[in-house]
Amino acid sequence: MKIAVAGGTGVVGHYVVEGAERRGHDVITLSRAAGVDLMTGSAPSLAGALQGVDVAIDVSSVQTQSAKKSEHFFGTVTERMFAAEKVAGVGHHIALSIVGSDNAPYGYYAGKALQERIVIEGSIPWTILRATQFHEFASQIFGQAKLGPIHVVPKMISQPIAAWEVANRLVELAENAPAGRATDLAGPEVLRMVDMVTAYVAATHARGTILEVPLPGGFGTALRNRTLLPDSSAQLGTQTYAEWLTLL
Repeated sequence: MKIAVAGGTGVVGHYVVEGAERRGHDVITLSRAAGVDLMTGSAPSLAGALQGVDVAIDVSSVQTQSAKKSEHFFGTVTERMFAAEKVAGVGHHIALSIVGSDNAPYGYYAGKALQERIVIEGSIPWTILRATQFHEFASQIFGQAKLGPIHVVPKMISQPIAAWEVANRLVELAENAPAGRATDLAGPEVLRMVDMVTAYVAATHARGTILEVPLPGGFGTALRNRTLLPDSSAQLGTQTYAEWLTLL
């Protein structure tokens, strides 16, 4: 099977590429590093890159907390991919989304909610996999929100999942017929984000003062009130956050 991976050099994407190749699939990467710009590249070049592809897996992402920027990115990329896939004859589109994005369409999540709507309303058979935040999310927060030596962590509860487990599930879905909304995927335990960041700092011997802050508005409420946690029907991964930290 020939599989195209949009965002194949990212946190999840490189695991998808490795996992698909390990299972014997022919894989192409759609990313700027591979010479394909999903935002600004020409439509014919994207369609050409997708020639002969059976399944396209979209794990592309953008670093922003702006709803407008997130919607622009995911809306543009998804519409461009669908148009190119239609020309190239791709028969299955898989999108990675986030658990709770439809119930908390704020900031970055607004773009994921829009992405889901475009995929569902599109003409190409599809599968959407919603996953919870990755283990890597805590390290990203530690590196981004800084005020001098103080590292600000939003008050949040999460059920983090290993990125490689998400990637493996995406490859499994690619090997099967389009499934619509696939079963949500989450980690094996519920944790406070401040505890995750604190554990990351200890494991990596980093420096800094951790300050937990409740974010305002609907998004801040969603981070705190279990909106972003899966329900009891979710499929659970196996690697705990503590186990993941030992591998750093």
